[in-house]
Amino acid sequence: MTAIPTPIRMIVTLILVLAALLAARWMWVHYQVEPWTRDGRVQADVTQVAPDVSGLVTQVLVQDNAVVHKGQELFALDQPRFRLAVQQSDAALLAQTTALAQARRENARNHALGDLVPAETVEQGAEKIEQLEAAIAGATVNRDSARLNLERTIIYAPLDGVAANVAIHPGDYLTAGRPALGLVNAGSLRVDGYFEETKLSKIKVGDRATVELVGDPHRLQGHVESIAPGIEDRDRAAGADLLPNVNPTFSWVRLAQRIPVRVRLDDPSAQALLIAGRTATVVVHPSGPAAHAGEGLWPW
Repeated sequence: MTAIPTPIRMIVTLILVLAALLAARWMWVHYQVEPWTRDGRVQADVTQVAPDVSGLVTQVLVQDNAVVHKGQELFALDQPRFRLAVQQSDAALLAQTTALAQARRENARNHALGDLVPAETVEQGAEKIEQLEAAIAGATVNRDSARLNLERTIIYAPLDGVAANVAIHPGDYLTAGRPALGLVNAGSLRVDGYFEETKLSKIKVGDRATVELVGDPHRLQGHVESIAPGIEDRDRAAGADLLPNVNPTFSWVRLAQRIPVRVRLDDPSAQALLIAGRTATVVVHPSGPAAHAGEGLWPW
């Protein structure tokens, strides 16, 4: 067996060492410096739809996971009690209006009689008119409020979106202000990528970003819309006397904090199925000279 000359062995060893160093440097830069993360989430604004009045559900006109449009009727509450309240308020307003008309006629007659009517009676007549005018103003408010409550027995969609967790049925009693269903705002879909703080120096608002959902091969394009201004400090809490309660121990092994970076998708209606809560890989392509190397940031 022919022995390999020493110079060749040295050259091969140097090449292997150099390759190992380059690979180690590439792995360090790729995983610790370059701005990409597998910790991404599809997010959306969810509006909690709740009735403004309490009552029994009489109709449910939307199905779970159905697409709805702004102004579309979602469900309705029992209306007879609210119609009676409107009739009662109308009757009270009519009574006050009739009393005011009578008081004005009496006041006009007292002024026409002149000195034959005591000044005190004239003054009382004018005061009665003012009181009735105030009572009519209150009765008008009560009538408008009753009519508004009647209108609020029909609940409409406040925006375009998708109905979520529709679990109400005719006969259910709903309390005013208590959410009955959720409405996912279709126009608010976005992706939040949680980047390690060591990578934030590479990320700027406006940078181009690429998103790939787990289980979906399509890559969505977007841009960095904002960076979170702060996160919770878990080592500090308020004490009983409102003074800072700081953790007395400190671990020398510290993991980098993850900061939310919001990515606005350029075309949310693209091929990928966007569902709030889905996980995603987010890659930010820094603007400037490094922008052309963006595709190389992908971990595969």
